[in-house]
Amino acid sequence: QVQLVESGGGLVQAGGSLRLSCAASGRTFSSLGMGWFRQAPGKEREFVAAITWSAGITYYADSVKGRFTVSRDNGKNTVYLQMNSLKPEDTAVYYCAADIRGLATRTSSGYHYWGQGTQVTVSS
Repeated sequence: QVQLVESGGGLVQAGGSLRLSCAASGRTFSSLGMGWFRQAPGKEREFVAAITWSAGITYYADSVKGRFTVSRDNGKNTVYLQMNSLKPEDTAVYYCAADIRGLATRTSSGYHYWGQGTQVTVSS
């Protein structure tokens, strides 16, 4: 079992920044691939970013490329999502997810564990 707890969401003005954190417990964190997804009201959950167990490979959705950065600290069992130049369309609940295969997967079906989510609201 893996427990994931997101934090760092909040209300920010357009152009601002936030850093989300996702703390993991229950399994060797360094073996997990980690992903970030988001879901806006009335929309399906969508991929945002992912990172392999070794942090050697990262993937980003086109909509956030160049603005968001995913990273991890295996010593702290935490994955981060640094979000810069935020736009109102980034408003959503953000979820982190864990892939026990250690991969950076872009589809939600590839993940085995999910956090509860943290709300990010970007005002115009």
